[in-house]
Amino acid sequence: MSPAPVRKPTPLLVLDVVGLTPRLLDHMPHLKALGQSGSGAALGTVLPAVTCAAQSTFLTGTLPAEHGIVGNGWYFRDIGEVLLWRQHNGLVEGDKIWDAARRVHPGYTVANICWWYAMGADTDITVTPRPVYYADGRKEPDCYTRPPALHDELTDEFGTFPLFHFWGPGADIVSSRWIIDATRHILRTRPTDLALCYLPHLDYDLQRYGPDDPRSHRAATDLDTALAPLLADAKAEGRTVVALSEYGITRVSRPVDINRSLRRAGLVEVHTQDGMEYLDPMTSRAFAVADHQLAHVYVRRPEDMTAVREVLKGVDGIGELLDDEGKKAHGLDHPRSGELIAVAEPDAWFTYYYWLDDAKAPDFAQLVEIHRKPGYDPVELFMDPQDPYVRVKAAKALARKKLGMRYRMAVVPLDPSPVSGSHGRLPERDEDGPLILCSTPRAVEGRVAATDVKALLLQLAGLH
Repeated sequence: MSPAPVRKPTPLLVLDVVGLTPRLLDHMPHLKALGQSGSGAALGTVLPAVTCAAQSTFLTGTLPAEHGIVGNGWYFRDIGEVLLWRQHNGLVEGDKIWDAARRVHPGYTVANICWWYAMGADTDITVTPRPVYYADGRKEPDCYTRPPALHDELTDEFGTFPLFHFWGPGADIVSSRWIIDATRHILRTRPTDLALCYLPHLDYDLQRYGPDDPRSHRAATDLDTALAPLLADAKAEGRTVVALSEYGITRVSRPVDINRSLRRAGLVEVHTQDGMEYLDPMTSRAFAVADHQLAHVYVRRPEDMTAVREVLKGVDGIGELLDDEGKKAHGLDHPRSGELIAVAEPDAWFTYYYWLDDAKAPDFAQLVEIHRKPGYDPVELFMDPQDPYVRVKAAKALARKKLGMRYRMAVVPLDPSPVSGSHGRLPERDEDGPLILCSTPRAVEGRVAATDVKALLLQLAGLH
């Protein structure tokens, strides 16, 4: 008797629509129609509700305590450095969705288009932002791809990856359109069983202006319009579509300078070079890695824990302080986590600032420097409103860039007050939190946990 034929998996397209909430869905008719003809549910996120932690949970089915991604970055104790936005998939511990799929269906193919921790992942196709770092210090937009030939193919077809539209004062719809075009091209020329597509556009204006601002509503409509051709392609191909979000962005009005409070208490150490102060995490008794509305607080010696707690209890804007029991309750008890974790109050968020005098701020503070700052800095989305010559400076820097010369785009303000939206806390209401939509009727209902996304995708593919 001949063996039964191997059933081909149902092809999937998974859209990570950053910042999508039920409130914003009213401004996105194509995605709303996807849920109405298919199904939709609230999506329970993780703490911290940030990109790297949430995506790692979706793809492994585990919490940060297991997969190890405790934020968008953390203090690497073994090398004494705070590092954010690393790219190697080896940092994510555990069984990924493609590992599970291939155990059931050997040869299962996966394309990762700009989901994080893409480099080194055992996926068939990879596209991820990766600037060119020239030897003279210049940084130019580009991306990394696997297979390597895909790089020139995408660049010839759609232009260089628009890095300065992906993050920074110029961040806008251009980067999401490029990613959508790249995804359509890949699905057309290299069809895969699972395609992961990351769409960052809502992240920008919702942090700049808040979720209830007309400019944020317009951003939602613009992204929905850009998505329409990709959704049409998927429907024509018979590809099941899942659209989900990592978090919802809520209005904030209070920046919390957690490291400045620790420094005033004599717990943060800095060292000075050329008149600029740099955080010294290796000698600090305690310091915080700020990540939106959550901050990992690293305490070097156990005997300082009481002093650190007392300082943080007096900081206006900290809503909760998680110790070992609190971390365990939230699935954050991983060795990479801080000894304490501060969670901001709903209208507050954490700056990374550690200097007490702006004249001593490091030069990278006014640059878009996501890899040098020892914490997340949403102020990078703005040009300094207090500098009347900021656009002239930017134009001169761009002119030097076009001539192939070194340049410094020092346009980021040192005042955090313009930031109007943030995330990272667990949402207080479902309408302000993430959601999941599926083109398949009754596939998702009620509420779906972030840890269930992996199993859900395998089920939709016919592999679970």
